[in-house]
Amino acid sequence: MKQALIFWGGWDGHDPQPGAGIVAAMLRDEGFVVRVEEGTQVLAETDPAAFDLIVPIVTMSKIETAELAALVAAVESGTGLAGYHGGMGDSFRDAPEYQFMTGGQWVAHPGNVIDYTVEVIRGDDPIMAGLPASFPYHSEQYYLHTDPSNEVLAVTRFNGEHADWIDGVVMPVVWKRRHGKGRVFYSALGHRATEFEVPEMATILRRGMLWAAR
Repeated sequence: MKQALIFWGGWDGHDPQPGAGIVAAMLRDEGFVVRVEEGTQVLAETDPAAFDLIVPIVTMSKIETAELAALVAAVESGTGLAGYHGGMGDSFRDAPEYQFMTGGQWVAHPGNVIDYTVEVIRGDDPIMAGLPASFPYHSEQYYLHTDPSNEVLAVTRFNGEHADWIDGVVMPVVWKRRHGKGRVFYSALGHRATEFEVPEMATILRRGMLWAAR
């Protein structure tokens, strides 16, 4: 039976604890044994490499050197890493080794919570199979610094309404990648826990976590 670790914390505005509960239920429904912990200390107190999947749900926080080293080593050895929105894409701003592993870092969300469109560009990928070619979304439209080695599955286009100099920019929303022997999955969707009620958001994350798991 696969083992998953969820650790949550940081800024409350991203509903980290409710999100952790929803993700834990998803994974248990898929047959995982799930451990949920508050904070990053679990990464130093256990062996993260013993888990098949790790899901960080932590925004704008800090991670100790030993904790980060253990997490990176686990992923490089084959543990999967998956997450969403700021819980994985804006976790530790002063930890470039973490950002190298995840494949991106949040830098802005012009206009804050707005209506925008998500475009699926890899409908042939199992994570995106059967989803609409595009779908409307109401949330923060993330502007990210991303790794060119990411395998991008969905994008969004900025229209310049809230920052005219980025008009027409096409930005990755969903991607997968490798880091060492580990699979890494990220979705920028999911500002608040209520967004799990959007079928496309929940489906993408569920499938992405299953893909990432060892």
